[in-house]
Amino acid sequence: MRIGVLTGGGDCPGLNAVIRAIVRKAVGTYGAEVIGFRDGWQGVMEGEVEELTVATVHGILHRGGTILGSSGANPYHEGGIDRVRQTYRDLAIDGLIAIGGEGTLGAAAHMAAEGLAVIGVPKTIDNDIPGTDRCVGFHTAVQVATDAIDRLHSTAESHNRLMLVEVMGRSSGWIALHAGLAGGADMILVPERPFDLEQVCRHVRSRQLRGHRFSIVVVAEGATPVPGSFEVPSYGVDERGFPRYGGIAHALAPEIAARTGFETRVTVLGHVQRGGTPTAEDRVLATRFGVAAVDLAARDRWGRMVAIRGGEITGAALGDALAGAASIPDDLYEVAEVFF
Repeated sequence: MRIGVLTGGGDCPGLNAVIRAIVRKAVGTYGAEVIGFRDGWQGVMEGEVEELTVATVHGILHRGGTILGSSGANPYHEGGIDRVRQTYRDLAIDGLIAIGGEGTLGAAAHMAAEGLAVIGVPKTIDNDIPGTDRCVGFHTAVQVATDAIDRLHSTAESHNRLMLVEVMGRSSGWIALHAGLAGGADMILVPERPFDLEQVCRHVRSRQLRGHRFSIVVVAEGATPVPGSFEVPSYGVDERGFPRYGGIAHALAPEIAARTGFETRVTVLGHVQRGGTPTAEDRVLATRFGVAAVDLAARDRWGRMVAIRGGEITGAALGDALAGAASIPDDLYEVAEVFF
């Protein structure tokens, strides 16, 4: 068996742990060969590869990022699907394990539907891939955001300030909700629940009347106001035509300050959430996913995505990745509402 591996889309902690697990399982259990494609689907289209052995993946478990590099390249957007097929033939690979988020797994799902042998491993700090309870990178991002909120509590309290903490989450509020709950946020704004800015301000004012002279509000970058209540500026589109996010906290801060009279400060965590050493939980999840992906390949179960549900490693159809972003459940948000 000869397996290809790629990491696509945005980097996140735990990618190297997946790569390591794939190689160790493939080589050690099945005597297979593993080749890594550089820079995601770009490497597959261009045939840019490197051999992956037990020696080359030694010592990478704890490292952030990805030793293979990554990119947002998509063969279907760049007319490269025929080059992908040619790479399969030229390198005589039996199949490919694609580690990525919505874009990477979406491309993989289309390829599987066309008969190419592909298995998906879900990774994204946003945790919004349908079919799995958790994605690689999410736990680390939550821990980073929680640590930041903990630190901001002390400075907010010292200066009697309102702190707006902006975290990643374009279409879903998983990071905002989990970090907000763990960090004791006084309000959490998520894309799934359009917010009323006046209600946010009333809550902040009521806290002061109860003797709390500071507040922490966590806001996901994709949070949206109730139509007509506040106009969020557009941040344009990226080089692939997708909307840009990031900056909503800066738009909200002066408006909240004007309506409440409270000194307001903004912290945008940005890409710091995606970098650095993965937590123990992410390392374990990534390792389990990598091993499971190789087992699927060995059983000729292409067209599947490894997943975790109820603590058990299982599989899902790769097509599930095309079902849209997985939203936070209502009951979990209702838990958070108890505290604001």
